[in-house]
Amino acid sequence: MPEQSTMVIIARADLKLSKGKFAAQAAHAAVKCALTAKRSAPRQLEQWNAAGARKVVCEASNLESLKRLYGEARAVDLVAEMITDAGHTEIPAGTVTCMAIGPGPRRAIDALTERLPLMK
Repeated sequence: MPEQSTMVIIARADLKLSKGKFAAQAAHAAVKCALTAKRSAPRQLEQWNAAGARKVVCEASNLESLKRLYGEARAVDLVAEMITDAGHTEIPAGTVTCMAIGPGPRRAIDALTERLPLMK
């Protein structure tokens, strides 16, 4: 049986985005990671999707935390994508809003994200 797969979406808690804005940014992150995985880890993407496409949403305190987490994910060869806003609504253009890691092995992703609080 293959290892369980997951994706974790991490929002910046310091931005205080509206629920709708965050939902859009989280969707961007999930889609971007799935498209990246389609090219770089197609078997992992297929396994994740076939198993229900598990997603967890957490918060990081600020941009520095998000960047550190992104670097850690890439250093161990996980799919990871940062999302930058276009600036059409709530926040200035170029603001990094969130990121996602995965789809990938749950054990490896949990090792990086298990201390993050779940989004409320």
